Amino acid sequence: MRLVCASANPDKVAEIAVILRDAGVELLPRPAHLPDVGEDADTLVGNARLKAMAVARATGMPAVSDDTGLFVDALDGRPGVWTARYAGEHATYAENRTKLLHELAEVPAHQRDASFRTVAMVVWPDGRELAVEGVCAGWIAAAEHGDGGFGYDPVFVPSEGDGRTFAQMDHDEKHALSHRGRAFRSLATELQEDVA
Repeated sequence: MRLVCASANPDKVAEIAVILRDAGVELLPRPAHLPDVGEDADTLVGNARLKAMAVARATGMPAVSDDTGLFVDALDGRPGVWTARYAGEHATYAENRTKLLHELAEVPAHQRDASFRTVAMVVWPDGRELAVEGVCAGWIAAAEHGDGGFGYDPVFVPSEGDGRTFAQMDHDEKHALSHRGRAFRSLATELQEDVA
């Protein structure tokens, strides 16, 4: 099966490609001429749908997208749907992490619970869609640790891990636990069942 990736984020595309390749799905890059799709829905599902639908219509092929949010309990679920733009519309990964750590500066370690949630979706040109969710529970560290991964990886410690942040893990370790890994493995399973 071949899917066009709706994401233009090279870090996310690389992760998705590895996961789907193991399931026999070939991920094609998003055509460079396609304009960015506004992510103005108020849910992860809504944003994933906007991106996949736009690419499926433009290419005439099934498109895969995802939207991910970091939900921090002590911040009433923020940054949530605004995760990628937490410190501003064009914020860098570092700026987003700095804002998050600043807002949690007075929050004790036992109250820093958080979860990453990823919605992965495929939309076909005829309008059919398939959506799944992957969740990874954990907490936010008091400071950044590790230099791997991207986004909030240096501050997110998964509950099922060994106390390291995602940024301290290698790719295989992270994929085994991560929200994105879980979502796309689930998506791959659903796709295989769909064509069986």
